[in-house]
Amino acid sequence: MNLQTHSLSPENLEETISDLSEALCEAISEIRSLTIEIRTLRHEVDQVKLEQKRTRSTPLKPSATAVSSSPASSVHSLHKKMTPEKRRGEKVEKKATPASQEDVEMNGSQLELRVGQIILAEKHPDADRLVAVKVDVGQALPRTVVSGLLKQVPLQHMQNRMVVLLCNLRPAKIRGVLSQAMVMCVTSADKVEILDPPGGAEPGDRVTFLGFLHEPEKELHAKKKEQVLRDLHTDAQCVATYRGAAFYVNGKGLCRAQTLSNCRIK
Repeated sequence: MNLQTHSLSPENLEETISDLSEALCEAISEIRSLTIEIRTLRHEVDQVKLEQKRTRSTPLKPSATAVSSSPASSVHSLHKKMTPEKRRGEKVEKKATPASQEDVEMNGSQLELRVGQIILAEKHPDADRLVAVKVDVGQALPRTVVSGLLKQVPLQHMQNRMVVLLCNLRPAKIRGVLSQAMVMCVTSADKVEILDPPGGAEPGDRVTFLGFLHEPEKELHAKKKEQVLRDLHTDAQCVATYRGAAFYVNGKGLCRAQTLSNCRIK
C-alpha cells in the first residue's frame, strides 16, 4: 500500500497514523474474542464426544426375559454343585468390583472449583503463621478459609484479590477456626503464588478442565483429593492444568500463575 507520505501534511499524517492505530486495536480485540470463542467451541465439542464415548462404554443390563426364563430349580441345583472354593472365589470377586470402579472414576472432574474474591484477610487469632480470609463465591454467605499463606503472601496483597477456590472439601477446624474451602496456589521450592482466574471472571464462576466432564462430588474424600492434586501443574506458559487440560472459565479464559511455570498446584 502506497500512502505517498511525501505529499501529506503533518496534520494529515498524524490523522492517518491515528486511523491505522485504531484499526490495529480493533483487529487485535477481534482476534482475542475469536480465540476465546474457538476455545469455547472446542470445549463444547470435547464434552459431547466424551458423553458419547461414555454412553457407548456403559454395559447393557441383562434383560428381564432372559433372567425369568431360567428355572429356579436349575439355579438352585447349580449353586449346590459349586464347590466351597468356587463360592469363596465368587464372594471375593464381588468385593473387588466396587474398588476397581472407584479407581476408574477418580479424576479431576470431581473437584468443585469456583472463582472467588477475598473480601477480608486477617491473621488467625490463635496462630501467628496462619491467615483467615473471608471469600465471596457468589453464594448467600462468604466462606471462611484458613491458610498458611501469611509467610509467602502479605496481607495487603490478599485484600480484594480474585482467587480460585476448591469448594467441596469437608469443613474442618484449624486452631479453632472452621475452614470451609481451600485457596488454590502454585508452589515451587522457594516461592508460592495465588492462582489467578481469567480477567472478567466473577465470584461463583465455575472452573472446569477442558475436555473433562464436570461432575463434582458433594463432599470430596481427603484421599481422593490428594490423588487428584498430584496431577495439577502449571505448563510452560504458566497456565494451570490437570493432566494437560487447562483450567477454564466458560467464555472468559484460562487460569494462570504470575511467574511459576511447570510447578505444582495445591
